[in-house]
Amino acid sequence: MRTISISVLLVTLLIAVSASAQSAQSQVTFTKDVAPIFQARCQICHHPGTFAPMSLMTYEEARPWARSIKEKVLMREMPPWHLDKNVGVQYFSNDISLTDDQIATIVKWVDGGAVRGNPGDMPPAPKFNDNETWQIGEPDRVITLPKDVIVKAKAPDQWPDILVDPGLTEDRYIKGVQIIPVKGFPVIHHIRTSVVEPASETRNSGKLDDTDGTLEVGEQGIFLNEYAIGKKGDIFPEGSGRLIKAGTKINFQLHLHAVGTETPTNVALGLKFYPKGYVPKHVISSTTVSVAEIDLRPNTDNVRSDGYLTLVKPARLLSFQPHMHNRGKAECLEAIYPNGKVEMLSCAKFYFNWHINYVYRDDAAPLLPQGTVLHSISWHDNTAANKFNPDPDAQITWGQRTVDEMGSAWISWYYMPEPDYKKEVEERKAAQRILTSSRE
Repeated sequence: MRTISISVLLVTLLIAVSASAQSAQSQVTFTKDVAPIFQARCQICHHPGTFAPMSLMTYEEARPWARSIKEKVLMREMPPWHLDKNVGVQYFSNDISLTDDQIATIVKWVDGGAVRGNPGDMPPAPKFNDNETWQIGEPDRVITLPKDVIVKAKAPDQWPDILVDPGLTEDRYIKGVQIIPVKGFPVIHHIRTSVVEPASETRNSGKLDDTDGTLEVGEQGIFLNEYAIGKKGDIFPEGSGRLIKAGTKINFQLHLHAVGTETPTNVALGLKFYPKGYVPKHVISSTTVSVAEIDLRPNTDNVRSDGYLTLVKPARLLSFQPHMHNRGKAECLEAIYPNGKVEMLSCAKFYFNWHINYVYRDDAAPLLPQGTVLHSISWHDNTAANKFNPDPDAQITWGQRTVDEMGSAWISWYYMPEPDYKKEVEERKAAQRILTSSRE
């Protein structure tokens, strides 16, 4: 009997040890599971010396924020990629979002006590070069602010617009563009540049020129490029480019955030030109699909506004960027095809602190036939529940001031000859057939 009891005890101990080992293996830890995610998706902003509210480089830095991190990733507020994952195109060249598995890992880590884990599992810390370099190669023209912008040690966020004349005396096509901070990196949240052409004095009329897509746009000109931590320069596909006209000025719109020390700030815009006289096959244009008017009554939510724009030739849509002000909530862009079919292309939540340009991946960029109507749908929240709303009791209309409102879907695209459009459509269909057959 004693021999049997000892045997039972040994078996019980072995089972307990095995269960404990399996539990240890399944436990999510910071060093083994979470740190690699933070390194890939978070630390580019969340490291010492940036505008981020905390560093996530080490366990000691991340642990106090565990519950907040869980909330932000579950709400898909962080990393700042606010595209609706359930509708429209889902393939983007600049996607920084977390996968469902990565979110589940972070949530499991927090719910399991946010444990450190084995220090030996910690991957080497990445090194960040906060002095940005030219990713487009050495620019042919560099444009800086005429003088530094001083950000006081303690001050509310600033959004200055600074118009600079780069002295362009002839039309030139560019094949690359990039913005870099040259001074005051820690206070720079993001930078947005626009081209202000000599005749660009009116709002978007909703009508495109039938040659190159040029139209007149008001607020801060026509979108050119944006800088945010982690975003590199734009190098256009071979045979395509943007036209910068003679006499054009560059508008720099900066979002600056105080960091506790008075900081002088300056930035540079680099342009990479095609050779003089060269005209690319595809001329990239940017404009807005804008609402005609906005009327936000006091204390109202989910107020919808609609804008329309007709494409006069076949086109490839390159990017989509919602643009609203303090009361912006969400924006969608859909295509209404000549045959009457309607397709939702993209939807995104809008947060006033983030202005994200969603750049479609080459093999997923919408191909749109001649006569397609692009339809923007904007929603606004003029209630106290909106933390960015300065006055929910005010009636708000369209305007260029931050306290006014807008509902504009910025888009970039280029027109295509009909034969090229049909060829690309057939190539997409063939690729889809191959993908479908490989899954069967």
